[in-house]
Amino acid sequence: MKLLLTDSGIKNKSIQDALLDLLGKPIAEADALVIPTAGYGAPDADPGGPWRFISGQSQHPMTGLGWRSVGVLELTALPSIDRAHWVSWVQETDVLLVNGGDALYLCHWMRESGLADLLPSLSDTVYVGLSAGSMVVTPRIGDDFVGWKPPAGGDSALGLVDFSIFPHLDHPACPENTTAAAERWAAQIAGPAYAIDDQTAIKVTDGAVEVISEGHWKVFDSAS
Repeated sequence: MKLLLTDSGIKNKSIQDALLDLLGKPIAEADALVIPTAGYGAPDADPGGPWRFISGQSQHPMTGLGWRSVGVLELTALPSIDRAHWVSWVQETDVLLVNGGDALYLCHWMRESGLADLLPSLSDTVYVGLSAGSMVVTPRIGDDFVGWKPPAGGDSALGLVDFSIFPHLDHPACPENTTAAAERWAAQIAGPAYAIDDQTAIKVTDGAVEVISEGHWKVFDSAS
């Protein structure tokens, strides 16, 4: 799977160019599936949030970029649908657009639905995460970002990449997400990690990691 892990969507030309490179074709020729599930799990969630994401009315450019087609894949519905049916939807799409919200709620439903088991086999699919949608593929999110609590507890996520992400770095709407807070968070994570702002994304292709940024970011290496 090819990953574009964003803080706030496709916010600038550099991130859009990275998306086009991963797709290998124009956006207008690509089909997208939208996963809004994380938007329901955050403590401050409201039903308008997932709608804004799906409809392209949010402040985070993803679904409104001009895709050839856009469908909705609601993870909480998948356990009640024939698996072969929804798996075919996922396998046939070009890109998964994964909403922000609560990363552990999203992780729970990725596992419960079976999507987590399917993701590693999707070698040609582009996964584009937004905030929690990016954090969910990491090994851990850190205690600072635990909102919804999974049945087994802890802060573990899917571990599809080997680094963690601290989002919304120094953003006015998140005054607690300072560089100093990111440094404390990284010390607790005790593994490779990145703090990124809304003009930054992390591109992962065949295990190779590249930071795409027109903004501010910081890397934390546990070996340094």
